[in-house]
Amino acid sequence: MAFGKYSRVDNNNRKSSGYCSSVTVVVFVGLCLVGIWMLTSSSNVSVGDEPALEKKTQLQDKVAPVTSDNSDSSNTSQFEENPGDLPDDATKGDTNVSMAENDGKGNLNTQENQDNTEESKSEESKKDDEQSASDGGEKSSDNDENSGGEGDSQENSDDKKSDSEESKEKPDSDENDKKSEESNEKFESDGNDDKSDSGDGENKQDESSSETNGDQGDGQVEKVDQNDNNELDKGSDEVKDGGQEKNQSSNDVFPSVAQSELLNETMTQTGSFSTQASESTAEKESQLSSKKYSWKVCNSTSGPDYIPCLDNLEAIRHLYSRKHYEHRERHCPEEPPTCLVPLPEGYKRPIEWPKSREKIWYHNVPHTKLAQIKGHQNWVKVSGKYLTFPGGGTQFKHGALHYIDFIEESVPDLAWGKQTRVILDVGCGVASFGGFLFDRNVVAMSFAPKDEHEAQVQFALERGIPAVSAVMGTKRLPYPGRVFDVVHCARCRVPWHIEGGKLLLELNRVLRPGGFFVWSATPIYQNKSEDVEIWEAMVELTKSMCWELVNKTSKDAVNGVAVAAFRKPTSNECYEQRTKQEPLLCPESDDPNAAWNVPLQACMHKAPVDSAERGSHWPEPWPERLEKSPYWLSSSQVGVYGKAAQEDFTADNEHWKRVVTKSYINGMGISWSSVRNVMDMNAVYGGFAAALKDMDLWVMNVVPIDSPDTLPIIYERGLFGMYHDWCESFSTYPRSYDLLHADHLFSKVKKRCNLVAVVAEVDRILRPEGKLIVRDNVEIVNELENMLKSMQWEVRMTYSKDKEGLLCVQKSMWRPKEVETIKYAIA
Repeated sequence: MAFGKYSRVDNNNRKSSGYCSSVTVVVFVGLCLVGIWMLTSSSNVSVGDEPALEKKTQLQDKVAPVTSDNSDSSNTSQFEENPGDLPDDATKGDTNVSMAENDGKGNLNTQENQDNTEESKSEESKKDDEQSASDGGEKSSDNDENSGGEGDSQENSDDKKSDSEESKEKPDSDENDKKSEESNEKFESDGNDDKSDSGDGENKQDESSSETNGDQGDGQVEKVDQNDNNELDKGSDEVKDGGQEKNQSSNDVFPSVAQSELLNETMTQTGSFSTQASESTAEKESQLSSKKYSWKVCNSTSGPDYIPCLDNLEAIRHLYSRKHYEHRERHCPEEPPTCLVPLPEGYKRPIEWPKSREKIWYHNVPHTKLAQIKGHQNWVKVSGKYLTFPGGGTQFKHGALHYIDFIEESVPDLAWGKQTRVILDVGCGVASFGGFLFDRNVVAMSFAPKDEHEAQVQFALERGIPAVSAVMGTKRLPYPGRVFDVVHCARCRVPWHIEGGKLLLELNRVLRPGGFFVWSATPIYQNKSEDVEIWEAMVELTKSMCWELVNKTSKDAVNGVAVAAFRKPTSNECYEQRTKQEPLLCPESDDPNAAWNVPLQACMHKAPVDSAERGSHWPEPWPERLEKSPYWLSSSQVGVYGKAAQEDFTADNEHWKRVVTKSYINGMGISWSSVRNVMDMNAVYGGFAAALKDMDLWVMNVVPIDSPDTLPIIYERGLFGMYHDWCESFSTYPRSYDLLHADHLFSKVKKRCNLVAVVAEVDRILRPEGKLIVRDNVEIVNELENMLKSMQWEVRMTYSKDKEGLLCVQKSMWRPKEVETIKYAIA
């Protein structure tokens, strides 16, 4: 532009006295031409815009852009390398925003101080001098062609000044240059102070974009990276796939987004733009993850029902004996599989509870053998595209609820849902007994061997009923000692009386002192010689174990079965008075809580005698026991988080209440009505499960074997769970759970396990469209995010704060095309 060019020549030549006369003439002629041009031009034309942008480019490394509510400012950084491509409105908007902010620090807002025209002109002159001094006289003509404009503020001051006044004021520009430099330094310092929480200048620039976008729409959030209250500590170049950012309130439930609705990861808001850095970074990470993780489909004899530790056919073939059901026990491969289990053909999203208790999709568990064998006992029936469950079982053909009430009438001290809360159901079948106990506020840990009756445990899990694949063989059950209120066995066909009662003594280990063993098998009410023999052996065995036969009923008129209930003693008096010390008492060194791969022994543990010892008192009635700290936690004990045990327990309980109510329930975009089977993979005190107590679901609380043994506390609260080693597969069928929760688990597991294999196991046990919530350090969260993306999982939300991260993802229906044959799982 003529004005910018000739004023720059004037400034350079003014310093040399030899050019004074010629420069004066040139300037005078130039100003006249400009004046004529301005009179004939539209008032909307901006004169002098480019010098201001030029200065902004020069100072970019020194002064960070100031954030503003003006949405145009959020896009400035993307285009400032080529300001000539911007429309006038965009450059004017940027200049005005910057000048408005400067007014608060250096009194630079010319729009609000239009009368102060001398200062505006001095600044323009100062800019020209700075550019000339830095580029040199020989480069001035090249720079002139690229100079930018000052915007509306300069235009307004130009309109008020005459050409002669401007010419007179230029000699004073040197003094004004110094003032302007001081003002800019003060602006830079003050601006940094104002934005100290956000870090360096680049963070401020990116915050400008995020803050502007945060005001749009419903405040929808997908990826948030936060360093302090309402401040983002990472730039937009770290936001993957154009994810939106929104300032979040800071508290320990990160994030609290009750009023935010989560979008899919690839969604963007109108008017927000990602930077080239973020686009390139995301693409490089995507390419890296696709190269790093190459998934294949598992090829095994079990197909879609593959359980690695139960389908190790090679190990089973080499067993010396199957007498004690060794072939149904866990035989984990040395290297866990990293392939993905295929889906059954025609698989659909499971029917929601409580309808699922009555029927499930046939194609989800396409097995009919059990319907053929047990159809007359109302276990399961085939009905078109459904498998239906009339609510019956071997011992309650006409409904489980009547059977449950019949038991309570026989033993009133059971008091379902009050005195009795947690039970163990041995040989559960399709777990209808446990499924209907929910109506009585009772939770049942049900188990049965895999394939003893085809897919029985799989049916239970598909129905939304707790169950695991397990067997009473040569090892202890994966539960602590003295935790179950009741142990139930209908027609479980377990030979309790053989080998010194070893299997019944295992039930004695896990049964709480004063708890009941409820048995309704045929030896109780049939007169066949075999049944009579078994009953007599059981009476003798239970008597030697000091179990009291509380009641043996006659046949129930409806189901035609009888019940026998035995009660475990609460003291050692009976043990000491026995004339024959069989079964033997376990040595003092034998820990009843040791349960992971520990061989069974035919001995009994003494009852606790110290009033402060766990098991010496019955827990509080349900639901009071859920919130109350166990009586056997003392102030001298140190909890897992470093506080006194009781204080630790209370703090954990309150923490998870806040997390679940403020974040998980409303802030994750999870439809909780579709969530029924939940697993907490690292449960600690069970606070996560306790916070979900009012929801229509159940939680399997898993305590890893290398974590503090807090599982007895979970049972004391009226919840249930089991021990597990996450370097191995879990004893459940594929597609068992709707939601998995892992709080600081993967960072621990990675130290001794193959993380890819653990993620493959997560994929195996989670249902398609199921959710995984991970809380862990940022490095682990980022690694998991890349890994899960390579499996085509949908990232619903990521969040970080103080090096801690949160990830919520949803499993897809995707399966890879390549196949990996599991040789040890092929028949």
